[in-house]
Amino acid sequence: MLDAELKSKINQLWDKFWSGGISNPIVAIEQMSYLLFMKRLEDEDNKREQNSQLSGLKYHSIFKGKEDYKWSVWTKMSADRILDHVRDKVFPFLRNIGSENSMYQQYMKDAVFVIPTSSLLIESVKIINEMHIKEQNRDTKGDIYEYLLSELTTAGKNGQFRTPRHIIKMMTELVNPQVGDNICDPACGTAGFLIAALEHVLKGGTSKELIKLDEDGNESNFVGDKLTKFQWKILEEDTIHGFDIDQTMVRIALMNLMMHGIEDPNVSQTNTISKRFEQLAQYDVILANPPFKGSIDESDLSDNFTVQTKKTELLFLELMFNLLNAGGRCAVIVPDGVLFGNSNAHRNIRKLLLEECRLDAVISMPSGVFKPYAGVSTGILVFTKGEPTQKVWFYEMESDGFTLDDKRTKIDGNGDLPDIISKFKKRSKEKYEDRSAKCFFVPFGEIKEKDYDLSVSKYKKIKYEEITYEKPQVIKKKILEFESKIVKALNELDV
Repeated sequence: MLDAELKSKINQLWDKFWSGGISNPIVAIEQMSYLLFMKRLEDEDNKREQNSQLSGLKYHSIFKGKEDYKWSVWTKMSADRILDHVRDKVFPFLRNIGSENSMYQQYMKDAVFVIPTSSLLIESVKIINEMHIKEQNRDTKGDIYEYLLSELTTAGKNGQFRTPRHIIKMMTELVNPQVGDNICDPACGTAGFLIAALEHVLKGGTSKELIKLDEDGNESNFVGDKLTKFQWKILEEDTIHGFDIDQTMVRIALMNLMMHGIEDPNVSQTNTISKRFEQLAQYDVILANPPFKGSIDESDLSDNFTVQTKKTELLFLELMFNLLNAGGRCAVIVPDGVLFGNSNAHRNIRKLLLEECRLDAVISMPSGVFKPYAGVSTGILVFTKGEPTQKVWFYEMESDGFTLDDKRTKIDGNGDLPDIISKFKKRSKEKYEDRSAKCFFVPFGEIKEKDYDLSVSKYKKIKYEEITYEKPQVIKKKILEFESKIVKALNELDV
């Protein structure tokens, strides 16, 4: 979530772009992303150089021989030089970072730097320099996209809502990705889930003394100093995989992953539910918040689907099942309708997750989690492919640590998230039998009897407390005595 100061700076930046002639919000987001990428490219380069000195590993700067391409250098150039330098030298350098024929170069080759004037560029640079970003590993471009999404008149028509970072982090903790896991998000957007998975793996490979804490208690500086060269090679080349139908999101995701140390990200523009995408079981971890709605060309749907439906939230669930290796884990956000819908398609997808997978958890979330973009009620499904379900762990989240109105103001603590993570991890050792509590187990047989319904309200018991009221004549006497005291006090005041 963005703090008030950063929101103010982004609003200023947006106003400058608007008055400078860039009024299309998607174009604005792209151009802002390029500028932020230019700045953070140098920041990350400096940080890696410092970390290499601490760890004793060699590091070669990407700016070697091109020092005037650094943000700290060209941003000090005069107005008559700066625009030409960025457009004709820095931006082409930006487009060609990474290995030849990489995904990044493939999707950046048509990218265009369209900031039209030196004055707009200089003003934008000034505002970005004033942005005090708390953590070096923050997914800033994704935050900007999330914040600007409310400005888009088409927002929500394709179910395209960015997932709050604290929810992403919790889901990542639940599936616990490790070095060597093949990780995928088939609707990756700005790569928020992929970044969280990457950082989770790196955190496990980072010495505790190198991990930093900010004033809010958030950890950063996951340098992976304990990882071997072979593990680094796997992490950089074969671990992270993302797909998205939107080219702008692919570009932002590629830049985002590169700034987090993945020099050649495996992210591509693909409609993963279409015939053009090959649904091979090859991933160990899937994290996703797929689109809940959108227009679909039925003739283009993959022949791999067995569930007969046009609902994307159901198709993506079967897609994830198909993409997982045996023993693979998935955490996915779904609209509440998936949990209790009574159509054949709804029932069949739930049956698939319960009988062909071990459905580990159903976590219901309050409806305000996605505000101000949407008020839809959602849940999280966590499942492991390859063995049938014996019992399902349900958790009813009441708070995610933020107010549930459009402002989404942070409340003290982190809501139920730490409790969810803690209790999920020890669920095999606990009985969780009290169905009036926040979490409890329900056996598969009972769920099957109730038409595979997965809504927490179907199984939760409401605890009623008997309240004893005083007799009417006693209440009446107390009211009269209270009124008498008020009259007496008022009379004394008149005196």
